[in-house]
Amino acid sequence: MLRLVLAVAAASCLLASPKSKGAPVLMPSDEVFAPLPVVPVVVFGQGGRLTADEFARRNGLDAREIIRRHRASGLIQCGNARGAGQLTLADNVITTAAHVFFDERGKLRGDNAHCAFTLAIAGQISSTQIDVASIVTGGADPYTDSPVHDWAVARLARPAEGASPYWIGAPPQSGAAIEFAARGHADWGEASALSLQDCSLREMLAGGSDGAREFSFDCDAGPGASGGALLDASSQRLVAIFVGYRSRYPSEAAPFSPQHYNFAVTLEGAFRRAVETMAGAAATASAR
Repeated sequence: MLRLVLAVAAASCLLASPKSKGAPVLMPSDEVFAPLPVVPVVVFGQGGRLTADEFARRNGLDAREIIRRHRASGLIQCGNARGAGQLTLADNVITTAAHVFFDERGKLRGDNAHCAFTLAIAGQISSTQIDVASIVTGGADPYTDSPVHDWAVARLARPAEGASPYWIGAPPQSGAAIEFAARGHADWGEASALSLQDCSLREMLAGGSDGAREFSFDCDAGPGASGGALLDASSQRLVAIFVGYRSRYPSEAAPFSPQHYNFAVTLEGAFRRAVETMAGAAATASAR
């Protein structure tokens, strides 16, 4: 049997200075896989991503409604790193990947004055400070912890106005249709524009002791979009966040396979409980 070794960049899909790169990890595989249709993932180009206008035209929808539905998606700037995040359950609670907040040493990337969440509302940019003391995470050392623990929830210093938060969707299963909605892609609209793409969850890769699960998925992704939203078919319910990729050839379009995929962590178990607790009982009740 052919033994394959994958170069892994599990926690490097945010945009940061060269000193904030994730160390590579090697993962072995003893299987041989049949060729599959080319699905462009882990490609540092536009690929199948669409603007809100393009997404609306393709799906026969109103572009203004598409923009309204996704106003919760924003950017997180923390210290010298930038990632993606979104309002979840409440207008002062955000979800993202833990490595957006914590560096390779497990240290916070910035304090309250240097960590902010930015939204684009009606063409206007609005930034709100993040209360870093409020951060709850599956693992504050995301570059050494298992990727299934690479999730984080944080409270904003004040409510973000003009955007409705995403609700929480039902636990997803392999093969589920999803929509990947994120700002932050370094190769897309100066990283501030929203990109949208319909695709699917593929295989469940791991289950965490805290109840979250790791899935591969086949939407395009790129640096800077860590923590972005994987939504269910409603486009309004968050089921997982983008965390990273594993690939032997990350700069090329290639068949989706266990050697080339993006992966996400589901909003379940302790991750979901942290969001519900931070959002408060009233917001949780209204989401059900």
